Amino acid sequence: MKKGILIYDSSTNRFDILYEEGNSYGGLHCGTTMEVLINDEWAPTRIEYGNDWYLVGVQKESLPGLQVRI
Repeated sequence: MKKGILIYDSSTNRFDILYEEGNSYGGLHCGTTMEVLINDEWAPTRIEYGNDWYLVGVQKESLPGLQVRI
């Protein structure tokens, strides 16, 4: 699995993952599964869109900057 951080790309209105080596995933779509680091534990989730982007089962006010692996 590759680790990175969630970033928002305003030109596509999508979240993406910026990897440690500087490249990106290429844009996340609804239903994309990943793990997110919460309280020093990796939790499985997927990204979805309703009124805004959110991670299923993850209670966070802000998604940009969260550590993820996919």
